[in-house]
Amino acid sequence: MGVAFAYLAALVGTAGYGIGSVLQAKSAGLGGGLLVLGRPAYLAGIACDLVAWVASLVALSRLSLFTVQALLAGSVAVAALLGWAALGVRLRSRDLVAVAVVVVALGGVSVAFESSPAAPPPAWFTPAVLVLLVLVCAAVVAWYRGAGPTVMALLAGVAFTGAAVCARAVGELPMQVLASRPDAWAVAGYGIAGSVAYARALEHGRVGPVTALTWVVEVVLGGLLGVAALGDAARPGLGWLAALAICGAVIGCVVLSTRAPEEAPEVVLSPRS
Repeated sequence: MGVAFAYLAALVGTAGYGIGSVLQAKSAGLGGGLLVLGRPAYLAGIACDLVAWVASLVALSRLSLFTVQALLAGSVAVAALLGWAALGVRLRSRDLVAVAVVVVALGGVSVAFESSPAAPPPAWFTPAVLVLLVLVCAAVVAWYRGAGPTVMALLAGVAFTGAAVCARAVGELPMQVLASRPDAWAVAGYGIAGSVAYARALEHGRVGPVTALTWVVEVVLGGLLGVAALGDAARPGLGWLAALAICGAVIGCVVLSTRAPEEAPEVVLSPRS
């Protein structure tokens, strides 16, 4: 598979996650606990997420975690623009600037990082991701009713990071090999835990802060794990561009997430049940 196709897959994932976030926010903002998972709008959002997730797996087979996660984080800008169009969320001047910064930063990330399959993970990798999966699932179950949207968004970010790291590790291995890899099966477990945590965060929080916080965790934590365990690296002499672009993408996401409560539509600002 070519690098250009991997970048195209990442951009499909960006659009899918942005659209899915808005659809899920519109449904989750009505409240109802786990019942939200059965609503048509939420299911449509899940379908968008699934398409985006498959696209991200394709991208991760050739691109570094920093590259893919940063590109996918651009869904925050997509969600901001769609939130304005579909949910009536007003865009400030700083939001438009932040969207531009995110776009430029994502281009910088794409240029700065090497494009190649992941290196074989170290011996500690598989036990570590399995232990983390158990801890994440236990935390989601234990804190589902009592924790606020910030905690659940952080858990969602960690869970989705685990899925991305495992997907990057298995790469383009043949199916018969994947079936015997625990880290390949862990992708599904992390994905389910992340989806449940993200749904709960959206139920009691606003789409901007929840989505931004989730992606910030994925970009920073996922990228660092890719460098530490899977051989991801910036191109020679472009480490400064990588760092600058990642900071720009994160700052842009944070700016897009900051919005006064009265500026957001009621459907996103549901009361805590």
